Amino acid sequence: MRLKSFYAKNMTEAMQMIRDTLGEDAIIVATREERGERGTSVRVTAAIDEKEPAFELAKDGEAADASGWLQYDDEEEDSAVVEQLTDVMIRHGVPEDVTDQILSYATVMGYNEPLKALIAALETLFTFRPLHEISTKSRFLFIGPPGAGKTITTAKFAAQAVIEDKSVAVITTDLERAGATHQLKALTDLMDIQLEQARTAAELKDALLKYDDVDLVYIDSPGVNPFDPKSFKQLAKLLSAGDIEPVLVLPAGTDPYESEDLARIYATIGTEILIPTRLDMARRYGGLLSAAHSGNLCFAESGISQSVADGLERMTPKGFATYLLPPGKKITGQPKDNLKKSSKKFRTG
Repeated sequence: MRLKSFYAKNMTEAMQMIRDTLGEDAIIVATREERGERGTSVRVTAAIDEKEPAFELAKDGEAADASGWLQYDDEEEDSAVVEQLTDVMIRHGVPEDVTDQILSYATVMGYNEPLKALIAALETLFTFRPLHEISTKSRFLFIGPPGAGKTITTAKFAAQAVIEDKSVAVITTDLERAGATHQLKALTDLMDIQLEQARTAAELKDALLKYDDVDLVYIDSPGVNPFDPKSFKQLAKLLSAGDIEPVLVLPAGTDPYESEDLARIYATIGTEILIPTRLDMARRYGGLLSAAHSGNLCFAESGISQSVADGLERMTPKGFATYLLPPGKKITGQPKDNLKKSSKKFRTG
């Protein structure tokens, strides 16, 4: 099986590239919208089977007549892998459209081990890169729903910068929540970092100018209601204070469909990066897949403990797959009427 990804301005161009390169029999495995400095594009991953069918040899060593061929395939093995992955998706509450893409990939590529198939699917369908490799910016605003873990995440990245011997500043705009400033100040004091406060976009702009010569600036934001236009507008104003990269902080265990809505809303203000938190405390991770898929978000680091010094872990397809499907553990999903236990295959012709 030959697998190749194609990048184009739109789906029509991508499909034409696939036909020209792989032919009419290519199977579409996954599609994804990409956002970059030059605007929006699409990435389409397609596959083509280059294997010849297996068959018996006649007594004279020549190929037997086609009518007598014995076709050998891995249908039973493939079916077992798809069934196990389906159970995993059901258990974690992964929405049907994401499930279909993962199962399609596993089916097309013919992996005979569920964990390997899941790792490969995650690697193809999602993007995993550290925060400072994703973004070329040096000012980051951690955003997300109330209680997502933005404050501790801010402190963790500041601690990481100190360990790497980089100059760093921390600013909080979360001045309404009881104890928020005190909590962050206690953490920054331990790292000998001055905590700056900014209540408005104008004050944040002044604070950023004050620390213009600092390598990295991390900004904690208030937990606004993303479904309230007035509150969300205030968050958008904070981003206008400078060349700031918004980073969505979202806890594992959040309802998948709620996560989908949240990711789409935060994407409207230019959010492209996802920091999952509480991976060590959750048992359901479908919300993270749903958010990354619907918001076209890149997985960066993740929060795995309350420790500030070593509480961040780089997200990788293999690491995330072992949360979804722990090695050696059999996953049994609960049946859902709206989830089909079959993958969707689409041909280009």
